[in-house]
Amino acid sequence: MEKINDVICIEGLDMDSNSYLIDNILVDTGTGLNMDYLYSKLKELSIKKDDIEMIVNTHSHYDHIGGNYLFDNAKIAIHELDAPAVENEDSSLTASAIFHHDLKRHDVDLKIKNGDVIGDFKVIHTPGHTPGGISLWDGEILISGDTVFAEGFGRLDIGGNYEDMKKSLNNLKGLDVKYLLPGHGPWVDNGKKCVESNYNLFLNY
Repeated sequence: MEKINDVICIEGLDMDSNSYLIDNILVDTGTGLNMDYLYSKLKELSIKKDDIEMIVNTHSHYDHIGGNYLFDNAKIAIHELDAPAVENEDSSLTASAIFHHDLKRHDVDLKIKNGDVIGDFKVIHTPGHTPGGISLWDGEILISGDTVFAEGFGRLDIGGNYEDMKKSLNNLKGLDVKYLLPGHGPWVDNGKKCVESNYNLFLNY
């Protein structure tokens, strides 16, 4: 784990997404298949599962939302375009079939949209990996979900769209990103350079 400004970064285990803790808000919960691992990381911070008041899912794929059930008292927030996939348990759009597990929690309490504010972070709608993918931006930190990583960008074959991803990456490269906190892999402190280089990589995709 590492703390960057007010965000605690928790590396995902196996196929789990990374999770990011902002006060009592948890961004993404992984598959839920490694609950002891995630609970142990929170325990290191003296945080109990019931201390988590809100979960923000960056998109609707199982490796980011499967662990929502681990926090049964938390409200679930996801972009309005990805909410139906969760609510309707659409395995083709949540990718749960790939993991051979069903979602254990599929309620949505808050359907967020571009420009909403969560804590000190602004919601940026960044479709491409999924229709309702989001990133969170506070002026220095970009929590990017599976839109862009330290090296590369999100796959397009599970509800993705080439033109949407192109627009999203172009939008993000205009931000003065200091810290890039992606959905998988390492978080980095040369965020703007990463986003720009991965946008150029995408153009040759």
